Amino acid sequence: MMRLTPISNLMARPSFLPPFMFGLLFATFGVILSAKYSSITVDQSALLALKSHITHDPHNFLATNWSTSTSVCSWIGVTCGSRHHRVTALNLSSMDLTGTISSQLGNLSFLASLDIHQNSFHGTLPIELTNLRRMKYLDFDNNSFSGELSSTLGNLSKLERLSLDWNQISGRIPNSLFKCKELKFLSLFNNSLEGSIPTEIGNLTLLETLDLGDNYFKGEIPLVIGNLTSLQFLYLSNNNLTGEIPLVIGNLTSLRELYLNNNKLTGEIPLVIGNLTSLQFLYLSNNNLTGEIPLVIGNLTSLRELYLNNNKLTGEIPIVIGNLTSLQFLYLSHNKLTGEIPLVIGNLTSLRELYLAYNKLTGKIPSTIGNLTTLEVIDLAYNNLSGEIPLVIGNLASLQMLYLFNNRLTGEIPLVIGNLTSLQVLSLDSNKLTGRIPTPPPLLQFYAVSTNNLIGEIPSSICNLTSLGAMALHENNLEGTIPKCIGNLSSSLTAVFLGNNNFHGQIPENFAKGCMLRSLHINNNELGGSLPRSLGNCKALNLLDVGNNNLNDTFPSWLGNLDQLQVLILRSNRFYGQIESFDITVSLTKLRIIDLSHNNFSGYLPTLFFEHMHAIRDEYGKKVEPNYMREVKIMKDAHLFWVNYAYGLSVTAKGLEMKFESLLSIWMQIDLSSNQFRGEIPKILGELHLLIVLNLSHNCLVGPIPSSLGNLSELESLDLSSNKLEGRIPTELINLGFLEVLNLSQNNLKGPIPQGKQFDTFTNDSYMGNLDLYGLPLSKNCGTDEETPAIFDRDDDGDELNWKFSILMGYGCGLVLGMSMAYIVFTTGKPWWLIRIVERVRRRFAKR
Repeated sequence: MMRLTPISNLMARPSFLPPFMFGLLFATFGVILSAKYSSITVDQSALLALKSHITHDPHNFLATNWSTSTSVCSWIGVTCGSRHHRVTALNLSSMDLTGTISSQLGNLSFLASLDIHQNSFHGTLPIELTNLRRMKYLDFDNNSFSGELSSTLGNLSKLERLSLDWNQISGRIPNSLFKCKELKFLSLFNNSLEGSIPTEIGNLTLLETLDLGDNYFKGEIPLVIGNLTSLQFLYLSNNNLTGEIPLVIGNLTSLRELYLNNNKLTGEIPLVIGNLTSLQFLYLSNNNLTGEIPLVIGNLTSLRELYLNNNKLTGEIPIVIGNLTSLQFLYLSHNKLTGEIPLVIGNLTSLRELYLAYNKLTGKIPSTIGNLTTLEVIDLAYNNLSGEIPLVIGNLASLQMLYLFNNRLTGEIPLVIGNLTSLQVLSLDSNKLTGRIPTPPPLLQFYAVSTNNLIGEIPSSICNLTSLGAMALHENNLEGTIPKCIGNLSSSLTAVFLGNNNFHGQIPENFAKGCMLRSLHINNNELGGSLPRSLGNCKALNLLDVGNNNLNDTFPSWLGNLDQLQVLILRSNRFYGQIESFDITVSLTKLRIIDLSHNNFSGYLPTLFFEHMHAIRDEYGKKVEPNYMREVKIMKDAHLFWVNYAYGLSVTAKGLEMKFESLLSIWMQIDLSSNQFRGEIPKILGELHLLIVLNLSHNCLVGPIPSSLGNLSELESLDLSSNKLEGRIPTELINLGFLEVLNLSQNNLKGPIPQGKQFDTFTNDSYMGNLDLYGLPLSKNCGTDEETPAIFDRDDDGDELNWKFSILMGYGCGLVLGMSMAYIVFTTGKPWWLIRIVERVRRRFAKR
């Protein structure tokens, strides 16, 4: 029988369910809290491990903020997800941090974005980073990471952006990277990656930006590049890529920027380039491209920058260039373009920089260039342009740099150029310009009108150019005196070229303290007086050329305080006196070219002077990379121009007048010829190991040629002629393996001429006027050191008759034999048997 329990009894008994439910909920909540706390602790540990790997935190971003006393999610640079409260993003960019990346960073399992660009992290990237399966954004730009990319990069299957610009990553791109098919942005610019561009790159069909520039990639551009139809930015510049630009490039119709410059690409610019109508930047410069500029270039009406310079392009500038009305930068220089500058150039009213230099362009500068009122740079140098400089050049109020040098321009320099108040560089040199120098623009920094037919005086308005850095007026027909204000401008002036004119008077004497002058050329004028002592204030002076004037002074020993002086030319003046007592406090240790020739210097050769010429003495100079004597000037808007301090420098070497456009630091020369030096040649000259040219000719030197000169292993020219040198030619000179020119003529040398090596190349002219020298190439030969002349007894009539009869017999036989041989030659052609005999005899004598 069933027992029924009254309801009232059940209600009165306490229930066990609520405590059970509460306990269960509490336990679940505790587990969740424990898991959450455990996970955030993992993230905290990973970040603290990263902090411990940072060795320099100059702004204390992490030192004061990343603390266990505060929540990880509140730390600087850290972002946490709202749902799981885990670290999802870490941004430490531009904090100037130094250190390495901790492998524990790979424990941030929720991390989707990591940005540490613009710091100084180094070392290798830990492989553990490829465990971050949620990662979408990686930016490691501008650090110093090295090593190779991990082969497990393919694990980052959700990766959309990978940027490793400006690091030191080496090796090849791992194929696993191309498994990251979600990639839209891949930039490995400026690393040390090598090999060919993998064909697997064609798998990344979502790519919008691909930058592999500034690496060491070689081979051809892969055809699969045509698969990347979403590409908007393609940068492959500054590599070693070869072959032609592939036609599949025409598939990339979304391209806005295409950089293939600075490679070794060949062939013509493909016509399919005309398909890329969205292009704004096209860089194909510094390759080996040939053919003409294709007419389809006119389709690219969105182009803002077109760089085709430094190729081998031919033909004319196409008329369709006038369609590119958005163009701001047009670089066609350093090609082989012909014809005239098209009038439609005037359509490019947005143009800021126009470079057409170093081509074969002819005709006049078009007047339509006056329409380009936004132009900042015009470079038409090194062409065959003719006619006058158009007056409309005065319309270009924004013009900063105007290069028209090395053309055939005529007429006068337009006065309107003086109105170009923004002009900083004006280079009109090497044309056929006439007339006077007009008032220059007020902000001019570089003024070059040399090698023209200009007349008159230097305008006084030149004194107002307080920013003037270099002035080149040489090789004209200018006259008058050099303005005294040149000395006052020396706080900005670094180079002055006034040579080969008709200036008279004296060199300005007011070079002030703080003078910045590095190069002063006032050679080939009619300047008199003495060398101004105030030049001693120009502590940075590298080159001083006052040759071929009428200066009347003693040797300027005070120049010894200019410890930067490398080139000193005093030749063909009226300098006089002795220099062997050269007393200096610093000495000309960097001097490598000195020309004192054609003066009236006297006394002994300056031994102490030679001892201080460390630039020529030191052997370590051979290991120094040669450089040109020039300086780059950086102007506003990052425009550059070179100041070539040695431009036009003329020296006499190897018997010829040599004119330098630029001078390498390895050229070493001493020319003390045509003076009145006496005494012996100092042995210490043999310690100037880097000397290339030595000329001591036309003096009163005596004694022997020092054998130490055989140590001048770089010597190419040695001239000791027209002195009173005695003794033998040292056999040590045979060691001069680079010697091209040797002149020992007009001395009192005796004995045998050394044989072998370079001495076998010198002719009679090298030894003329030394009556006691013998041996090849002279016809005078002796088997002993001294000739023993034949002695004839003139009192013995019989013996006299015998030797005279012998001579007559010899002449007779020679005449008959010579006529016979001539007959054979004319009737049978070249007698090769005789030629071979003569050659063998010649060689035998040459070996003696």
